[in-house]
Amino acid sequence: MAFLEIRDVHKHFGAAHILRGISLDVDLHQVVCLIGASGSGKSTLLRCINALEIIDGGVIRLDGDRCSGPGIDVDALRQEIGIVFQSFNLFPHMTVLANITLAPRKVLGLPAAEAEDRAMQLLARIGLTEKAKDYPDRLSGGQQQRVAIVRALAMEPRLMLLDEITSALDPELVAEVLNIVRDLARDGMTMMLATHEMHFATEVSSKVCFLHEGVILEEGPPEQIFGDPTEERTQAFLKRIIDAGRL
Repeated sequence: MAFLEIRDVHKHFGAAHILRGISLDVDLHQVVCLIGASGSGKSTLLRCINALEIIDGGVIRLDGDRCSGPGIDVDALRQEIGIVFQSFNLFPHMTVLANITLAPRKVLGLPAAEAEDRAMQLLARIGLTEKAKDYPDRLSGGQQQRVAIVRALAMEPRLMLLDEITSALDPELVAEVLNIVRDLARDGMTMMLATHEMHFATEVSSKVCFLHEGVILEEGPPEQIFGDPTEERTQAFLKRIIDAGRL
């Protein structure tokens, strides 16, 4: 049994059929990269796994427990599954430390001192200890995104979902965020990433899935997907990436 099981998942937004029978297994400690053109369903799939979107068909299970459909304890689910967005979504009226400690205190019931100690350890890990008392508008985009990742990690999730986390950053800030993800991968964190960073996907992923019009058209190890894709649409997508100098 896979750690994360996605079976025949469908999602509609009105008349638009966004996910068309997605099935995917993610094993513990795997890093799965979702690639494909904008609008192919990558972000929607991640949001469905975290129950930010309600699926219209199929089932999603985490470690054997259903995490989709009616009767799901959403708060308990989100203690297991962390998600980081491309737009940071830090609370602007809270300091970095308050952003990181809010959920552990309110959801996990950690005492303030324990939550702050956990937050400071995580900030030290990403080299931002000195920013603990700053507000988000005093941070660069790369620093804000690193704090957003730490905020998710403070809940000690078993699965991390990363949704185009570098797409809102200036190019010179991308590396500092990707380095955090590399460290998480080395530490064995189970992750799913929607990304346009193809070089990074080749380096960090255990499995790559190419999405096209709401289906996983092709999946496999990165050396196969990037080096010898079998599907014509995968080949065309990667040719455009190569022609743009991004692979």
